Amino acid sequence: MIDPVTGPLQEPAGLYTAARELSEDARLRGLPLIMGFTGFADAGHAVRQIVDELVDAQSGGALAAFDVDQLLDYRSRRPRIRFVEDHLEGYEPPRLALYRLTDGLGRPYLLLAGPEPDLQWERFARAVVGLVEQLDVSSVLWLHAIPMPVPHTRPLGVTVHGTRQELVERISRWKPTVEFPAAIGHVLELRLIEAGRDVTGFVVHVPHYLADAEYPAAAVTGLEHLGAASALMLPSDRLREAAREVERQVAEQVSASADVRELVAGLEKRFDDRSEEFPLRSLLAGPEDELPTAEDLGAAAEAFLASHGGYDAGNPGRGRPAD
Repeated sequence: MIDPVTGPLQEPAGLYTAARELSEDARLRGLPLIMGFTGFADAGHAVRQIVDELVDAQSGGALAAFDVDQLLDYRSRRPRIRFVEDHLEGYEPPRLALYRLTDGLGRPYLLLAGPEPDLQWERFARAVVGLVEQLDVSSVLWLHAIPMPVPHTRPLGVTVHGTRQELVERISRWKPTVEFPAAIGHVLELRLIEAGRDVTGFVVHVPHYLADAEYPAAAVTGLEHLGAASALMLPSDRLREAAREVERQVAEQVSASADVRELVAGLEKRFDDRSEEFPLRSLLAGPEDELPTAEDLGAAAEAFLASHGGYDAGNPGRGRPAD
């Protein structure tokens, strides 16, 4: 994981410490922000896998680190520690921090990630809104995952909410009116909208019988939507490989049990019947539901990078963003 904040620190309101570059580096302004909080509404451990995938391959200090001793209830969510023969090791304090990362094309973005606060939600929300406004974040995207009565043999559904109605209309098939326990992401979305910021939330639908296990397919689906909505190329190759192995294992377990086969078959029928009424849409699909070709995707990527000064088809070395 990325190291804690290093260098000269400030202490805004005593809730987090911030590296001096947070207020001095102009390159941090106007970037997209992705948020992911673990500990609640994380079916299939989708958020944890996404956060690990985004930060593990990169190094450097966090831009801001929240004081988790003020925000977490350790008795309800105890950190893990290891006893090895005659000594203790492997204790890692929880970390809730804001990072600057880069995507597969070197494009910078921000990530706010860590355990969901147990305490001081409104104070935490004010701090996050303040950071978003200070950095003039271009758009905020966050994701969580919930268990749903859907089969693992069909594409995972996604519900979208927030200010970007074109995404809501294009992707969401499930539009209920329900009351449920809130997560900190919901509160942040409300407070960010009140502050006039662009914010979008994604809910990945995970098969309920796999919700307690690590389900890489849910993380891949989440990365696809976060990447497409933010025009970022987020890493997913390792998770895709892990998803294929998990799918193989699940298929073996399903084939070995008549009861499970019957359960999955019933979910498949229900899913297919609903799909006829509400066709599944993709973020990458065109107006008529046609999927883009490899050439279309390549041309779109080049056009995006060229418009942002990040790529020159005739000279790929030009326009590379500064590190």
